[in-house]
Amino acid sequence: MARIALVTGTSSGIGLSTAVALARKDFTVVATMRNLGKAAALQARAKADGVALDVRQLDVQDEHSVDACVRDVLRDHGRIDVLVNNAGAGFLGTLEQTSFDDLRRTFDVNFFGVWRVTRAVLPAMRAAGSGRIISVTSIGGLIGQPFNDAYCAAKFAVEGWMESLAPVVKRLGIHVSLVEPGPVNTEFVAAVRAGAAGRRELESEPYRPLLAAYLAGTQEAFATVGQTRDDVAAVIVEAATAESPHLRYVTSEVVRGLVARKYVDPTGDTVLAMAGARLPSGSTSA
Repeated sequence: MARIALVTGTSSGIGLSTAVALARKDFTVVATMRNLGKAAALQARAKADGVALDVRQLDVQDEHSVDACVRDVLRDHGRIDVLVNNAGAGFLGTLEQTSFDDLRRTFDVNFFGVWRVTRAVLPAMRAAGSGRIISVTSIGGLIGQPFNDAYCAAKFAVEGWMESLAPVVKRLGIHVSLVEPGPVNTEFVAAVRAGAAGRRELESEPYRPLLAAYLAGTQEAFATVGQTRDDVAAVIVEAATAESPHLRYVTSEVVRGLVARKYVDPTGDTVLAMAGARLPSGSTSA
């Protein structure tokens, strides 16, 4: 009997590749997205790979949408064996460039979206005595990134919440895993940069030259060590199929090395140096 996987945020990027990769592993995949008008790329990839997907609407920011989708999936398929929380949104700006509304929107997608979907799915997994909850976070959920304050805060929140949930639901037969990519060449980065275009606060002093240096450094990182969305999808499939899945899966040796350096230094000085490596040295006056 095919296992049932529900994946959020599948219109592009990691979510699209994950939905197709799970289907190739004989999962019945419910591929969800906020706007079904953006399903063409997913459907084209599924056709090219010779797999079938059950594509449905689900907006992680809308509790009624989440509950309705999960209810209908359980009605039509009988269970949900694997949940992949992938839907997310970035936001560029440091604290003084981030309004409360910016912060709230970023958390609503990246943290509360995960909360809504997991909360809707968990009772069925608990009743079945089995299941896997896989949440895609980021290296930004482990190591703070300059000018990604709100995004990293939301991803850190997911990390802490899932780490707290994991030992409890493991006693109920449910495994929790976190997948932590570093730089990935997807539409996500372009969307973040497009959203930043025209925001006058990002041109404010003394932050403007620091942001410019950071963006130049990240562009280089994506060019030199960036992974593909298929690379990350393969790690998610591993978490979904491993006999004894880990709590955390970093998706590259580059990320593994950075995380290892963080955890051997309880002072945090190493993290500060790593996070600031792409910023100019010295001070900038207001």
